[in-house]
Amino acid sequence: MTTIAEFKKELNQAIIGREKEFNMMLIALLQQGHVLLESVPGSGKTMMAKSFANAFKGLFKRVQFTPDVLPSDVTGIRFYNPQTQDFVLKEGPVSTNILLADEINRATPRTQSSLLEAMEERQVTIDGETMKLPTPFMVIATQNPIESQQGTFPLPAAQLDRFLFKLVIDYPTFEEEHEILRQYSKAPGEIRTKALIDTATVAEWSKKASDVMVHEDIERYILKIVRATREHPYLELGLSSRAALAILQASKTYAFLNGRDFVTPDDIKTILPSAALHRMELSTEGVLTKSLHDLLDEIVFSIPAPIEATV
Repeated sequence: MTTIAEFKKELNQAIIGREKEFNMMLIALLQQGHVLLESVPGSGKTMMAKSFANAFKGLFKRVQFTPDVLPSDVTGIRFYNPQTQDFVLKEGPVSTNILLADEINRATPRTQSSLLEAMEERQVTIDGETMKLPTPFMVIATQNPIESQQGTFPLPAAQLDRFLFKLVIDYPTFEEEHEILRQYSKAPGEIRTKALIDTATVAEWSKKASDVMVHEDIERYILKIVRATREHPYLELGLSSRAALAILQASKTYAFLNGRDFVTPDDIKTILPSAALHRMELSTEGVLTKSLHDLLDEIVFSIPAPIEATV
């Protein structure tokens, strides 16, 4: 059976310098959470998603979002079959384990919202009939932040809140980019991962992650941070209860992946930026004063972390 270390090694060999991002994507898979990848063109978002999905033996489908993609193109449709004189269900690409929603902000709000039910409830409703999606189910969405005024539709707060993580991908370091030139000059875009884990392995790891213990002081620490974002004068929108639960669950999985059966305050601090920043919005005054990242750092610094809060 493949170990966690072997799975991580396979991913990290495929894409250079993305260890943190792959670790967060693995956390999301075990939690049946969703990931939004954001970076400038040519930084490897789609390749990261495909490499991650290729290392998993489950179903993988992709939707290239454009303004003319309809909700039924994502969820599925019932069509009339003249031969049988009956309506037949054609499942959409959402019926999969991992769905790559490429350039999701190019789709219209109507089409974007077709994913809301699937992302939150892991089901789709077509013509009044509700169907469960395969387990696990994970959406990996990508978007380009520099084309916000060029035929794109920014995701609303309600949909952003359904993503467990938003990962903003920076440029690689000089050494990493040099290695990319060396390794990929002959076969750019080649997917180099091989399938290592199946749905049973994911279910087993998820169960072990759910058994990680969380001290009551850690729970209170999370809630203090969450509630502080709601009360901050520079924030128009603070963290929701869904965000608090996401931070807790993701921290448990992070601890499990690092070989521990308990959550520490440092686990919370590591998870927090990726799980929280996309769920927060600055007020009018805040936009002129601080960045979201600076505000979150200030909030975390102002709340004492529990000491020796292990179980």
